[in-house]
Amino acid sequence: MIKTGYNAHTIYILCCTLLLISSANIALAQDESTAQNLEEQQTEEIEKFTIKGSVTQAEIDWIESLHSKVSNTVFRSAYWFDGFFTEDDTEQERPYVNARIRIGWEPKARDWAEYDNKFRVRLKLPHFKDKLDLILSDDEEDDIDNLPLETVNTKPQINEDSFAAAVRFVHHSGDNELTDTRLGISSGDIFLRARYKKRLSWQKTHGLKFEPAIYYYVDDGVGARLLLEYDYQSTLRDQIRFNYSIRGSESFSGIRWKHGLYHLHQFSLYKAGALGLVVQGERNGKEGFIIDKYTLSYRYRFNAYKRWLFFEVEPFLEWPENENYTTTPGIAFRVEGYFYKND
Repeated sequence: MIKTGYNAHTIYILCCTLLLISSANIALAQDESTAQNLEEQQTEEIEKFTIKGSVTQAEIDWIESLHSKVSNTVFRSAYWFDGFFTEDDTEQERPYVNARIRIGWEPKARDWAEYDNKFRVRLKLPHFKDKLDLILSDDEEDDIDNLPLETVNTKPQINEDSFAAAVRFVHHSGDNELTDTRLGISSGDIFLRARYKKRLSWQKTHGLKFEPAIYYYVDDGVGARLLLEYDYQSTLRDQIRFNYSIRGSESFSGIRWKHGLYHLHQFSLYKAGALGLVVQGERNGKEGFIIDKYTLSYRYRFNAYKRWLFFEVEPFLEWPENENYTTTPGIAFRVEGYFYKND
């Protein structure tokens, strides 16, 4: 309450002082509100991946906290990278990010120290209108060597330089057709790859995929690959699949081929199995026609504990040519986690 003895000048000074104090308090409150909003946003991200959907559970469940931290780290990296392509921060959009990390152990006869550790990070940058992806992985060359469903480690040992980074540009993308180009580095070798993929289906039970690709590696030279896939949906839960792959390169003589026959069965939404036979070899090379290896395996995959966490058990038998086709039993144990953030 203002006393009547105060003149207009005194009242003016008091009003200015109160206004300055109020402005300082508002700025401080805004800073506190910003920090609180960031903390609440992180809490919401942790809570979103929690089964019980409570903050308390998220704080107790360390694996959910780990999932959230990894997802946020990958997302912030993508957001920072995408920011290079815009001058105005207010125009920056949220990128699409997903990462996959797999840890595996594949003991087998005569080799108990076989490990299969994989990672793959894919960043889809919004400022390129879904036309450009950044892909980081343990070795992008695996896509050329292996069949789509092949999981048993085909390499004799893990290469310490096994790392790949590639930028993928999508020229055309439709419901059943895709054309893209990749430029990157794989195991210390710069490469350029162009691919065309076409899918056909008929009678709701038959499917065919046609996927030719041509690539160039600085060290290995020019190469090409053709992948064919035929699917037969025998029942709602069963599918027969046949893969046919051939490739050639200036780095080796002849043509390397690999065929795979699989029976896929879905037990439920969270469990599936795949029985597969893979045969690989070479023809028209220095040794003529040879079969390098036969592999028979059964892969059981299930989702448990968390919806983003998957487990696999895969017993297998190998008959390699360099072991005189001696039966080599083995079994693989894998844990695979998916980290994603796109909303």
